[in-house]
Amino acid sequence: MSPTPVTFTSPTTPISYAWEATDEEVAARYGIPVAQVARFDLNTSPTPPALARRLLAAGDFGRSLSEYPPSDYRRLVEAAATRYGVAEDEVLVGAGADEIIDLIAKAFLPPGGAAVIPTPSYAMYPVDTEQRGAAVRSVPRLGAADGFALDGPAVRAAGRGADIVWLCSPNNPTALPEPDGAIETLLHGLLADATENGVEPPIVVLDEAYAEFIGQSLVDLRVRFPRFIVIRTVSKAYALAGLRVGFALARPEIIARMAPYRPPGSVSVPSVAIVTEALLDDGILVENLERVVRERARLASALGASGWSVGPSVTNFLLVDFGTPARSAVVAEHLLRRGLVPRTFGHGHPLAHCLRITVRNIDENDRLIEAAATFMEAGS
Repeated sequence: MSPTPVTFTSPTTPISYAWEATDEEVAARYGIPVAQVARFDLNTSPTPPALARRLLAAGDFGRSLSEYPPSDYRRLVEAAATRYGVAEDEVLVGAGADEIIDLIAKAFLPPGGAAVIPTPSYAMYPVDTEQRGAAVRSVPRLGAADGFALDGPAVRAAGRGADIVWLCSPNNPTALPEPDGAIETLLHGLLADATENGVEPPIVVLDEAYAEFIGQSLVDLRVRFPRFIVIRTVSKAYALAGLRVGFALARPEIIARMAPYRPPGSVSVPSVAIVTEALLDDGILVENLERVVRERARLASALGASGWSVGPSVTNFLLVDFGTPARSAVVAEHLLRRGLVPRTFGHGHPLAHCLRITVRNIDENDRLIEAAATFMEAGS
């Protein structure tokens, strides 16, 4: 099994996200117990905070499950504004970062429009772009030696006349942030080009799903660049992916443009209650970050000792280079037969020769380390 993140269904329909095989599907295909399946492909954490477990056990959500959540998510918005250092009217809540991406596309990307994507990056950017009937302007990133950084001049050139520029830093799946000043320089260039041509600059979206891992955000750039949107989520650093909560952070006039497209009550009552408390608790974030950073270093070192070429990472995942797509596929099959699900990349993808590996808990990481060692010992 070699699942791909994006599939082309036909020449006349937009691309769609191909969901990863479920635990049950993996277990059935490889004849292993479901309990032995470990997801190294989803960039999630296996250790949700104790606060979430306590609130779920108590059912203490401040609101009956027979009722819809408050339409304005007021307490959640207040907590997010405090956590991210913005005003409450600069926050829009969505069902995970994915719904925020979808809302941005609906609000700012017309049919026949265009969006720029430094590639490779998160698969949902081209999906949402093409589902809006807009064109993808793909701009190759620099190579591994340059940290897979965006090609600033090329992105700026592609941004002329575009509606949206999708950015991600730290970037998924390359695991590294953009160089200091690169995004601000790009914003200046796009604004200068638009001013020269007497048009509005494109909306620039910066997905900061992994920002907590580097301890910095560029959200303050919204003050100088009004058409700048930052996306945040509790899925990664807070280990709360299953609650599906994300945020758009932008100037009030941008949030007002997006708000009409938000479906009512897409974030559940338990999600609102738990994420509100998590955002107000500094300890939850610190504890998970420390665990991930510690395990990331151990996992990278052990895989490297087995002969795997592990790239640098500031996130909760590693990018491992196997040289060729064929070898990458062989390694993926070796892992899958042991219930270890890596993130593969489809044919033609610029990272088809790589696997992306999520940092899991100690026991699961040990299983991966053992599998890597046995693979190399077998001379595969």
